[in-house]
This record gives sequence, structure tokens and C-alpha cells, in this order.
Amino acid sequence: MNGAAPAVVVRDLVKRFGDFVAVNNISLEARPGEIFGFLGPNGAGKSTTIRMLCGLLRPTSGQALVAGLDVAREPERVRQNIGYMSQKFSLYNDLKVIENLRFFAGMYSVPAAELKERIDWAIDMAGLAGREQLLTGTLAAGWKQRLALGCAVLHRPPIVFLDEPTSGVDPISRRLFWELIHRMADDGVTVFVTTHYMDEAEYCNRLVLIDRGRIVASGSPLELKEKSMAGDLLLVECDQVGKALEELQGAPGVTDAAIFGNALHLVVGSADQAIPQVQEFLAARGIAVTRIEKIRPTLEDVFVSLTSLNRNEGNRDEGDKRDKGDKTVGTVTGREKGQP
Repeated sequence: MNGAAPAVVVRDLVKRFGDFVAVNNISLEARPGEIFGFLGPNGAGKSTTIRMLCGLLRPTSGQALVAGLDVAREPERVRQNIGYMSQKFSLYNDLKVIENLRFFAGMYSVPAAELKERIDWAIDMAGLAGREQLLTGTLAAGWKQRLALGCAVLHRPPIVFLDEPTSGVDPISRRLFWELIHRMADDGVTVFVTTHYMDEAEYCNRLVLIDRGRIVASGSPLELKEKSMAGDLLLVECDQVGKALEELQGAPGVTDAAIFGNALHLVVGSADQAIPQVQEFLAARGIAVTRIEKIRPTLEDVFVSLTSLNRNEGNRDEGDKRDKGDKTVGTVTGREKGQP
């Protein structure tokens, strides 16, 4: 991995749909053999970005190189050098498993002399042995997922793009799928995966967090947890969690508050100072604290904190522009409006 040219290079990439900015000036690099996570809430711009990187959607501006190829100038060559698995798996339910594999082998121009070996490899990789003659429509979601991956990598591409690949499948199937992803990365394949599952983000070598079309953080899972929180994190257990959340939002010294299970997570400037202050603050409002302590943040904490901060800053920017009479502001509002 060290010293090799990046598998994916993105510089100042923008995608607009009319006045709506779906992807706003993002830059990133993914290395060979790396599991690169593209993390964000629904509507953040993940699918729009991955479609541009696969040569399926032309960027408005900026540059993206995939396998050294410009996605805007050479989209066909880009598609020959990648595997792409969409959220919907793109399988034909009225075809048998083996027929889907043969169809996609033809789509990827797998040489006839290599066809049987490639299909056998995909069946083995996906654990589909014994299911070749089953109609695809009768498969459970987890098996369809693995079949879709097998179809996407029949031509053994050096780069694979997976767009929300585990959406709608059970936890066991999700874990098995990630084992397949790690096997591909061990073989030197770059895996670029979008997700909004925090536990899956932990499996990635590096992550980029995108919200409202903008990159708000990047690094390894450990780096994000250690460096991206704007302060200390407190765990608070109390007898009226809902009321406590309402009271603490906007309270002095509390920059963010969210419910996690039957407790609260609070972002504060200093845990030592905030612990007695929070206890006193809640007690004065009739809320009994049973436990309060500083904890290490999870990726979910980082995710919630950074996306909340980004949305607050975005709202302030929009207000400033409206105050100045700017009527041309494009914002991301939770879905990719106007996206085909």
C-alpha cells in the first residue's frame, strides 16, 4: 500500500441540480488495498458522489480520478476498471443464480476461456455453492447481497464501489458481508463503501464523514474518536431522561446533548467542571442523577456531534446570506433534491 499511487483521487468535486448543491467542493484520496468508508446520514450526498466516481453522473466542477482515469473524460474506461454494487443489488429476480452470473460476466466482457473459472471463483467467494440453480427472486436478502457482490467483481477489478451494501439485511448477513470485504482488501482491492451504520464504520481503515454535501471530518476510526469531539463526553443516567434532554439543550457549558439508550451523552468543555454543574442544574429542576461520568466517545457520538455542528453552522450561513439579500443560496435539506 505504501508508495503506490492513490486508487481514487477527488479534488474540489461539486455536483449541482439546479440551485441545489448535492456535493459541495469535496476532496479525498483512497489508497490501494484500503477499505475506505464514506459515512453520512441519508441525503448527505454519498450516493451522488459514488455515482460520479463510477462515471454514471457527470460532475458540475472539480476533478475525480479513478484508477488514474478522469471520470468526466473517460467514464467508459473507468467503468471497465471498477466494480459497482448499488443499494438495490441490480439483480434479475426471474433469472437463476448462475444465469445472473453469466449475464454480468457478459456485461463485463469476461473472456470465454476464463468464464467458468471466474464464475466458480465468484460462487466460492460468495458462499453460493449448491444454490446455482435457484431463482434469484427466492433468495433471502443476505444471499442476494452476496450474489450481487459476486456479479460486481467477476472481472476482478482493482477498485470496488459499494453503495449502502448492507441496507435491509440482517446483522449476521452484514457481518458475513464485511468478512468478504476484508478478504478483497487483503488481496489488494480498494473498497470504497458508503454507509450510515456506525458499527460498520469501525471496520474501515479510514473514513470521511459527509453531511449536507460537505466533508466535516476524516481519518481512521480511532483518530476521529480521539480528535473530532469539541470537548469532553459525559454519560448521564437519571430518572427523567426526556425532560433532562430538553432542559440541558442550550444549558451553560453543554455544547451538545443526545439520548443514547436509557442515558444521555453530553459534550462539555471540561468534564471536571461540568460534572458538578450538571448535577446541580438537573437537581434544581427535580431530576435525580444516578450516574454521571466521563467516557470515551464512540463513532456515533462523533457523528452526532459533527453533523449537529455542521447543521448549526449551515443555518447561520443561510441566515447571513438572507440578511444580505442573497436569493441564490443552495442548501442540502436531508435528501438529494432533483437527483435523477
